[in-house]
Amino acid sequence: MQLAIGIGGAAGQGIATPGDILARLFVRRGLHLKTYSAYQSIVRGGHILLTLRTSDQPLLSTGDALDLLITLNQDTMDRHQHLMGPGSLVLYNADKIRPGDGAGAELCGFSVKELAPQTKGDLVQNTIALAAALSLMGVTFGILEEILSLQFGKKGQSAIDENVGVARAGYDYATAHFPRFPEPLPQGGKPLAFVDGNSAMAMGGAAAGVRFYCAYPMSPSTGVLHWMARHGQQLGILVRQVEDELGVINMAIGAAHAGCRTMCATSGGGFALMTEALGAAAMMEVPVVCIDVQRAGPATGVPTKTEQGDLWQVLGAGQGDYPRLIVAPTTIPDCFKTVPELFNLTDRLQCPGIILSDLLLSEGRSSVDPDELDFAVPIDRGEVIGLGNGHSANGSNGTNGHAVEALGAYKRYAFTDSGVSPRAIPGTPGYVHVVATDEHEDDGGLISDEFTNPHKRQAMHEKRMRKMEGAAGLIEPPRLFGPPDADVTLVGWGSTEGVIREAMEKLQGEEQIVANNLQIKWLVPLHTEAILEQLSSSRRVIIVENNYSGQFARYLRSETSFEAAGHIRKYDGEPFMPHHIMDGVKAVLSRTTTQYVPRHEILV
Repeated sequence: MQLAIGIGGAAGQGIATPGDILARLFVRRGLHLKTYSAYQSIVRGGHILLTLRTSDQPLLSTGDALDLLITLNQDTMDRHQHLMGPGSLVLYNADKIRPGDGAGAELCGFSVKELAPQTKGDLVQNTIALAAALSLMGVTFGILEEILSLQFGKKGQSAIDENVGVARAGYDYATAHFPRFPEPLPQGGKPLAFVDGNSAMAMGGAAAGVRFYCAYPMSPSTGVLHWMARHGQQLGILVRQVEDELGVINMAIGAAHAGCRTMCATSGGGFALMTEALGAAAMMEVPVVCIDVQRAGPATGVPTKTEQGDLWQVLGAGQGDYPRLIVAPTTIPDCFKTVPELFNLTDRLQCPGIILSDLLLSEGRSSVDPDELDFAVPIDRGEVIGLGNGHSANGSNGTNGHAVEALGAYKRYAFTDSGVSPRAIPGTPGYVHVVATDEHEDDGGLISDEFTNPHKRQAMHEKRMRKMEGAAGLIEPPRLFGPPDADVTLVGWGSTEGVIREAMEKLQGEEQIVANNLQIKWLVPLHTEAILEQLSSSRRVIIVENNYSGQFARYLRSETSFEAAGHIRKYDGEPFMPHHIMDGVKAVLSRTTTQYVPRHEILV
């Protein structure tokens, strides 16, 4: 069983409330859920389409088509009616909305004036439409009555009675006049939770032991700040909204230098302001984690749309060469798991870490088994001296074996084979050191400008960069998903994993084209040998990404000289749908093109 529902209207028409009610109903029944909201950055007006897809089986994307469209204004009807296929249903307020001549969908009009003559306000149509939708799904009215009682409980019994009465009228009318879906909404297994990617990353930060979070609100990353502000005090996390991204990253670096696990988040424009300070963190060898939730650019771009356009920005963030870690989570549950993993690595390697998410992941929502959100994660602080409890993370005596006999003998940037030096928390007795953004000797003393020593500069630079030589060995390399002898290998990175894998299933079922997938999560370090080994045996390789220039294709070529046979690229602000990838694969395999750019049919 699968059901895809679209709720369309303008900002201010209360689209989120019926969407939240449906989402909660689905996951509490143990059904899987994927949602995506296509919206505009305005308070009133414009167009919003919220898509919810549910199933009794795990879901990979929000899919290709809608089974039910709830239209809250004429604009939604005009945009989407002609795209609704046979067997689908369209719910609308016939008092104000007129359907077109498009064939295919069953038109289900109701009159708010007749069903709720005593009720004032435009939002009453939402309640009627929600009740009608549940009738079409075969959900008993008692469940909706319970939900509405909880939803409006704070407004008093009269508000509950009014909304339940309106809903009852809509439910009964739909039952009497509209066709039901062939399969009623099933009762799944264990009740599930549902979470958006931003909240998942925030929870991952809490699990990782973050004690300071700061940000300047910039969509689509603001959800991380909202979660932290809501739960920070309870969890012992200091949360600060800062005046701009320059202040954010410098505050974060300062807290991290003091020994506090620190995280911040922004989008591409804000990240551009942080790049000099990230280089400073690398020079000072301070571990700090920054989240870049990508949106369509350049400049302020399209603030409410998704894209994978910041890869080259984060690869080159800050002048000069310096060690950094860059990771792109592939699913919403993976957003949670990635954060503690990255913190452990940044502490071990004493360098900045960057999480490259995007609007699709960060503002999309997914069902998740609550047991997957395990907050008891391993914590590895690496070569840290003088933690607050007097013990290092690996259980030694707090000095990691680096005893200092005399004041000033401690060398913060001591030369080591691994490039990682013992790191003392400021204020630890006997461990005094200098930290600055200029080049320095092993004790932190500056060698920049007046005291430049080219031999010492070279040696210290090489020490820092040696950290990355063993980094790949600390991380699981990407593995091929699907049959090894496939007709085509689809390479993606980050958030495209789910839609690629759903397209693979459809290609085999509908087109008899066998595909497999190599999804790249860790971008720096890049597991070049493992990637080349797996791609060298592929018959045809197609790289799928949400940007114009093929940023990952260029990066892969620069690191390995590998050239893909074809490319599927989307850069209109909307995410891939499975049929976009299917059409692209067929076009490349038929040799009609080497680069396929799908056109998003649903005008959002």
